Amino acid sequence: MARHDMRYGVVLPGGTAAEQFDQAMLAEQAGWDGVFVWEAAYGVDAWTLLGAIAGRTSRIRLGTMLTPLPWRRPWKVASQVATLDQLSGGRAILAVGIGAVETDLPDTGEVTDLRGRAERLDEGIDLIRALWGGERSYHGRHYSYQTGRFDLGMAARPVQERIPLWVVGVWPRPTSLRRVLRCDGIIPQYQLSGPAAGPDDARAVRTWLTDHGALPSLDVIADGESPADDPVAAAAQVTAWAEVGCTWWLETRWGTWQDLPRRLGQMTERLSAGPPSDPTTG
Repeated sequence: MARHDMRYGVVLPGGTAAEQFDQAMLAEQAGWDGVFVWEAAYGVDAWTLLGAIAGRTSRIRLGTMLTPLPWRRPWKVASQVATLDQLSGGRAILAVGIGAVETDLPDTGEVTDLRGRAERLDEGIDLIRALWGGERSYHGRHYSYQTGRFDLGMAARPVQERIPLWVVGVWPRPTSLRRVLRCDGIIPQYQLSGPAAGPDDARAVRTWLTDHGALPSLDVIADGESPADDPVAAAAQVTAWAEVGCTWWLETRWGTWQDLPRRLGQMTERLSAGPPSDPTTG
């Protein structure tokens, strides 16, 4: 399998808007390629934060990790991402998923059954793409959008010809993976009975998608924790994922709210060390 060029991003662990903003500035200065923030029902607003970051950066890609689309109004999400794309000069990425119900995030009474969420995710993706493409009418089972006005779409036209839209795909579930074929990237979720997922599992995901018509440009996301104090080991860890077809490495520091201060400190240290790039690739 041909090796793909790897980009290096970070999923900010949380904190106040000011704390996340400062870490995003550090990521840009230290040479990272993307900053992603998480989006909850109530908390620091992801899109306001990303807009502020866009105004003070010039290079890094910006997005959520991730937006639970079945629990959002698709036209609102489309507006938020298009606005971010304009403010950033074409650096927005939208990452969406079905919405996790096995978490301690706020319960807002939204639909929780798997089929209902899956149907809304599919329709939401289609509606968002339609709006970005300038269409003024969409009618599905769950969502309807209709307007006679041309100016709304013209004002919110994205800078990018096609804003990258990444979606969670569950391996090895064909129904979930087929959804990826309509999008620009996969955030793999591995349902395996054995050890934790590794590069060979990502290779299997890339191979399945390619065999079913995915374009070579499809992004495949890998994530994890690489060491801040050993650049050689960090590069080797990430290179293993690049060699099997992954295109983005997302540095994470997941945990509980009780240990957030520790994780913020770890992330600042990791960002300062720069991305885990392979020096032999230039």
